[in-house]
Amino acid sequence: MGVIYYGIGYTGYISTLNWDGISPDPPHVGAGNYTRILHDPVFWDAVRHTAEFFVVTFVVQTVLGLVFAVLLHTRLKLAVIYKVIIFMPVVLAPAIMAPVFRHMFAPDGELNSVLRHVGLGALAQPWIGQTSTALPVIMAITVWEWTGVTFVLYYAAMTQLEQSVLEAAKMDGAGNIRTLVSIIWPEMRGTTVALAILGAIGALKTFDVPYLVTIGGPNYATEFLGTYIYRMTIPLDHVGYGAALSIILLVAALIISIAVQLGGRERKARD
Repeated sequence: MGVIYYGIGYTGYISTLNWDGISPDPPHVGAGNYTRILHDPVFWDAVRHTAEFFVVTFVVQTVLGLVFAVLLHTRLKLAVIYKVIIFMPVVLAPAIMAPVFRHMFAPDGELNSVLRHVGLGALAQPWIGQTSTALPVIMAITVWEWTGVTFVLYYAAMTQLEQSVLEAAKMDGAGNIRTLVSIIWPEMRGTTVALAILGAIGALKTFDVPYLVTIGGPNYATEFLGTYIYRMTIPLDHVGYGAALSIILLVAALIISIAVQLGGRERKARD
């Protein structure tokens, strides 16, 4: 823990410097880097992308993960195979899959080829080459990659449900959808809060998929806080500015985690 706190403190110190990472005597700028961030349009674009990314991926993954967990808790044939298929994307390294996705969503890639073959050629487009579709593609890849984690956590949580309650609901005439909405979903609140915290922190530090697939482009359309920190720190040598961005990222992660936990506790107390 000491190493972690030292690293945070040192990053905070670097954030007060106008440093390129090499110069032995960089000038102090105080809060200059933070003031610059407040007037940086790319930073605010990255914040907006991060917020949109979190909302969309969290909602879609929650719905899919819960539905998969419910379905696989029934007497479904080949359930083990389905579990493996759902969870497999989680163990695949993004560096391995990135070339596949770049080719798949290219103008002459597999997605556009399929659309043309089924008579939907008018929908073919450069999915990761234009600002209107690049971010949704990153979201779709992330949902494909991490829905398995949501599924596993919901599946494990469902094993803790009282079967007598579910059986009583069936005896009272509750259908599958009614049971899911009124009994199963409320009992999953703790798991959902944990997933929300993980999703928010994951969105804040998203780096691998957007960097490997689109490099933050086109025209910063898929720029996230993680990719922007890397861009400013390594290629552009603005180490002090990158450190200031990192401190803001850390503070945002702490605030969101605390807010989500408090919100979950307040709702539980009301119930």
